[in-house]
Amino acid sequence: MITISILGAEFFAYHGFYPEEQKLGTKFIVDAEVSFKPLHDLKDDKISNTVDYEKVYNIIDHQMKQTRKLIETVAQSIADDIKEQYNFVDNIRVSIKKLNPPLNGKVDYSSIVISI
Repeated sequence: MITISILGAEFFAYHGFYPEEQKLGTKFIVDAEVSFKPLHDLKDDKISNTVDYEKVYNIIDHQMKQTRKLIETVAQSIADDIKEQYNFVDNIRVSIKKLNPPLNGKVDYSSIVISI
């Protein structure tokens, strides 16, 4: 089993339930882990024999630009797009942290994790 990871990808985005969040935006941190069994011998040294983490990053980037009310929806969309691009993967884990969420006290971040 191989796992490729994108960890600590930072985005400024406009996700949030409240209209102010969608207007002002905030910083998000995204982690994605994709696990799979190699389809071919890795000694072939071909990118087509693995999951290209640049493409995974581009999927994350694209979904972070799509304003949504729930970060759960964003995470699910990222996982779904990865699975569509790489149908041979066994597990996908996406974590999104919303920095400085609009709560009545000091909170570093709120977060969600989706695993499929």
